[in-house]
Amino acid sequence: MRYFRSYSLRAVVCALVVWMAPVLAWAAEEAHGEGGGGLISLDKSLLVQMFNFIVLLVILQRLLYKPFLAKMNERTEAIKRSLDEAQTARAEAARQAEENAERLRAAYAEAAAIRAQALKEAADEQRRLVENARTEATKLVESAKAQIDADIRRAREELRREVTDIAIAVAERLVRKSLRDADHRRIVDEAIAKVGA
Repeated sequence: MRYFRSYSLRAVVCALVVWMAPVLAWAAEEAHGEGGGGLISLDKSLLVQMFNFIVLLVILQRLLYKPFLAKMNERTEAIKRSLDEAQTARAEAARQAEENAERLRAAYAEAAAIRAQALKEAADEQRRLVENARTEATKLVESAKAQIDADIRRAREELRREVTDIAIAVAERLVRKSLRDADHRRIVDEAIAKVGA
């Protein structure tokens, strides 16, 4: 970059000298043609003027052009840094957005998995409760049947005892009345028929 600046400065100086040479020659001819007093004369003062011009260019180059280029380079570097920082920030923002999107997708997937698990557990719990209720109902029905059977047996036993007691009471009455044997048998047969029914 420095070589380019030095080369461009030399090119500008050479271009000025080449452009100014014909102008200077023309000005010198006109000055000699009219008898002097022109803007530029082709004597020692021309060399002094050229030397002054080159010194002026060097001074301007040192005092204005170099600081101007330095400021421009500094500004260019600052802009490049800003652009790089912006690009880095943009990339970081894109990465953060992608990371957030990935987290969101993971959260949705986890929520769906939790929901599916909860539904499965609820269905299992419902099935278990229904099975427990059926088992309990079956046990209650069996218990009720057993209780009813026990009640029926108890009632039959009680009925037999009562019938036996009645038969004994009837037999006692018959014996007391001294019934005949045929009457006695008929009463006992009737009592047995009642007990069998």
